[in-house]
Amino acid sequence: MSNTNNVIILVARVLLAFMFIFAGFGKLSDPAGTAGMIAGAGMPAATLLTYLAGAFEFITGVCVLIGFQIRIVGWLLAAFCVFTGIVFHLPTVNVPDFPAAANGWINSLNFVNFLKNITLAGAYIMLATNGPGVYSLDARRGAYAAA
Repeated sequence: MSNTNNVIILVARVLLAFMFIFAGFGKLSDPAGTAGMIAGAGMPAATLLTYLAGAFEFITGVCVLIGFQIRIVGWLLAAFCVFTGIVFHLPTVNVPDFPAAANGWINSLNFVNFLKNITLAGAYIMLATNGPGVYSLDARRGAYAAA
């Protein structure tokens, strides 16, 4: 693989990591909004699940950033994106006392988030199957056969 391709993979990893590092940190530092969303989806122990999701997102985001255990982390993040997309972004939202137009707008944005999650799942599957590139911790420790 050319050096240019490895640099592009590194840039892609940085971009793919940013969202999860940022979101995970947000959930860990201010869990209320996410806990409300989890409770609204009918799941138990919303605050605990928020902290678990935040830790998962932050740790896997760092793993993607540094290129550590990419084959495992890529598949885990793909599954996480599909699960959260289906459970939290696909269902219709109806905020009581909101005008119909506002609920329609919220549902449109929610569907865009569903599409984003499914698209990200594809990116993480690609990362898991193709590896982190030579500029990664996996390559340094010999867990990725750099061509």
